[in-house]
Amino acid sequence: MVVIRLSRGGSKGRPFFNIVVADKRVRRDGRFIERLGFYNPSAKGGEEALRIAQDRLTYWVGVGAQTSPTVERLVKQAAKQQPAAAAA
Repeated sequence: MVVIRLSRGGSKGRPFFNIVVADKRVRRDGRFIERLGFYNPSAKGGEEALRIAQDRLTYWVGVGAQTSPTVERLVKQAAKQQPAAAAA
């Protein structure tokens, strides 16, 4: 099965996550099929904290990829930010 999940990067105490499409059997930070975006929980001020390629996300969900609960929450968060970014 194919899943859309977070892959951890960054250094100790400064996490950075890539949102990736990967086979469920592959380890968390291992090989992945495609990178869809990133999540930076420690973003400060004007830094971008979250970016998701919505078109690719829609494609992967359309062909049967499952999203992890955390990625599902981030997608909803990104959808709320999108209208605000478009208005600015």
